[in-house]
Amino acid sequence: MFADSAKIIIKSGKGGDGHVSFRREKYVPNGGPDGGDGGRGGNLIFQVDEGLNTLGDFRHRRKYAAENGEDGRKRNCHGKNGEDLVVKVPAGTIIRDAESNKVIADMSGENTRQIILKGGKGGLGNQHFATSTMQAPKYAQPGQPGIELEVRLELKVIADVGLVGFPNVGKSTLLSRVTNARPKIANYHFTTLNPNLGVVDLKDAGGFVIADIPGLIEGASSGVGLGHAFLKHIERTKVMIHIVDAASVEGRDPIADIYAINRELEHYNPELLKKPQVIAANKIDAIYDEAESALPALKKEFESQGIPVFPISAVSGQGLKELLYHVNELLAQTDSAPVVYEQEFFPETMAFQEEAFFVTYNEEDNVYVAEGPKIEKMLGYTNIDSEKGFLFFQKFLRDQGILDELEKAGISEGDTVRMYGLEFDYYK
Repeated sequence: MFADSAKIIIKSGKGGDGHVSFRREKYVPNGGPDGGDGGRGGNLIFQVDEGLNTLGDFRHRRKYAAENGEDGRKRNCHGKNGEDLVVKVPAGTIIRDAESNKVIADMSGENTRQIILKGGKGGLGNQHFATSTMQAPKYAQPGQPGIELEVRLELKVIADVGLVGFPNVGKSTLLSRVTNARPKIANYHFTTLNPNLGVVDLKDAGGFVIADIPGLIEGASSGVGLGHAFLKHIERTKVMIHIVDAASVEGRDPIADIYAINRELEHYNPELLKKPQVIAANKIDAIYDEAESALPALKKEFESQGIPVFPISAVSGQGLKELLYHVNELLAQTDSAPVVYEQEFFPETMAFQEEAFFVTYNEEDNVYVAEGPKIEKMLGYTNIDSEKGFLFFQKFLRDQGILDELEKAGISEGDTVRMYGLEFDYYK
């Protein structure tokens, strides 16, 4: 069964706790601390599997959790790191936070593997806390918790061209004629329920991927029928082909149909109407008097708007070559980069919303100090040695109000900020 949406719970592994122990050897009467560190919790990773084309597997399993890190042990033994969990999804899957509906990741284009939730950092054993005045520390650091999140998976097909039109106008027949796709075809008065994809190969002109978007009905943008489920598959396409019944076999007005579908596209996402459109006036094999058909009216109405009209017969193949080569030319004029949605939601920050922090000024060292569980945990999740990680950490400081508190404390450009042994120069 084709499934293009699912809601699941994902969780990264908890970091193992640091261990508290002391050397107890026969000839070492005053053995120091030797508690080992906990292991890192496993990451929760999403990866594209080219063999998948549906989210159906997620209907049978709702929770996915990476392995926890092992606790540290005596004799400075480090706990084992938790195993990462790799969740495989079809190309084109968007991962959204279920509560806010913001994008966490778009598994499209070059993004074929991404860590969605990082595992918790392992806690330090008591060996790290020995000082000249505290030579037998009886405490260790607990491991950082994993992050648990409910996400919504949404599959948007990846195709260059989308076929749109009311049910029973010939979209499936056209797709089967120009590609190797084999959709079910019959004279039904209801729509295809699944998007079907096929590859169009053009001699000496490359080719493109075309998708038969299930038939739209008026009210689709408001969720009538399966409207939202269908409309989302158009968002990645670069060119749209409107297919209409030029012979009006069932008494439909093809001009009214095109305007009706464009209204649904506009209500759903106004950006969709900016895509190049082509009209395929189908079923001309059933027209016996062209002058009395809808063809002249279609051309008069839409070619003046810059939308070309191609008379075709999906059954006989008449006019298909001209239509496909024109669409290929339109694609050559559009941006070839795939439509990829930018990240809007960062799960790392979610884990620290309720944690505290404080800002002080150290007169002796002439530095501003920002510390607290919120900052300490974030440093554990973020690799600030990389440019991307450091920029993300800066965004975290701004979004969590930490930079505002530093400014309230009187910090100026060029001043030094200290955070758990790390020092930064402050610049707006």
